Amino acid sequence: MREEWPPNSQKELDERLRSITATTDSFWRKLKGVIALVVVGWLLLLFGGSGLPNAQGEDTVFLMSPGFIIVAVLVLYLLAGLRIINQYERGVILTLGKYTGTRQPGLRWILLGVQRLIRVDLRIRVVDVPDQDCMTKDNVSVNVNAVLYYLISSAERAVLEVENFANAVSQLAQTTMRDVVGEVTLDDLLSNRDQVSKRIQEIVDKASDPWGIKVQSVDLKHIELPKDMKRTMGKEAEAERERRAVIIKSRGELSASDNLARAAANLAKSPGALHLRTLHSINDLSSDQSNTVVFAVPLEILRAIERVGGGTKTSSSDKA
Repeated sequence: MREEWPPNSQKELDERLRSITATTDSFWRKLKGVIALVVVGWLLLLFGGSGLPNAQGEDTVFLMSPGFIIVAVLVLYLLAGLRIINQYERGVILTLGKYTGTRQPGLRWILLGVQRLIRVDLRIRVVDVPDQDCMTKDNVSVNVNAVLYYLISSAERAVLEVENFANAVSQLAQTTMRDVVGEVTLDDLLSNRDQVSKRIQEIVDKASDPWGIKVQSVDLKHIELPKDMKRTMGKEAEAERERRAVIIKSRGELSASDNLARAAANLAKSPGALHLRTLHSINDLSSDQSNTVVFAVPLEILRAIERVGGGTKTSSSDKA
């Protein structure tokens, strides 16, 4: 079955890279063993028996052929024990199953069959914490995933104290994330993601410290809410926006009413001010020919007519 490339996740990519690295290392080990066997066989055939015939027809025997074979085998054994440790690696040495030291970067040699070299990569590693179905403190089910960055601070402890430190860190991060999310409410989880991430980092770092692992950071990538909760939160946000709009509108109307009251008071102080305002409004409307102008008679005119009419009636009654 053909594998898809590129992989869908960082975790799958890391697994494939580790598989390729392990396959390559196994291939080179087998190749070196085959080369060593070929060289030893060639030396045995070349120096293990009689030599070439001389001029008298007698075989020329190499006097040092047994010793040379021993020396050749010893040289091959010494060469097979050479190991190269990269700058970003450390080599943990186990002699007959017991820890005897840590090798620094460079060309190192071990006793084949007696010692074993375990390489430990000290570069920062990335762990993609998969989706976890968590229950918050206010009983809301959410799916949370995160990414964790860590490095090896002690190569010997990473080898001796835990079987598979990469898998151990991943499992520890998953359980810790579920526990921390269960201690906070949904609102705190959404608004204080940095604090939740820092809390997860502190717990995982403290728990993995005996393994020689230092956790650099933990970041929550995505928080998946239930569909019903999304609709409810959308309605809540919409209602909140409507409330703010009504408040802002009412404040504007209140401010407008205060200004209108002051304007009316100022107009009432001058008898001709209202007429001038009316004429100014008519002038503004008459600038556009498509507008229909409805002339409104001011109340002051009607009141003046009433006063004139009332005074006429009073004078007529006095004459009668």
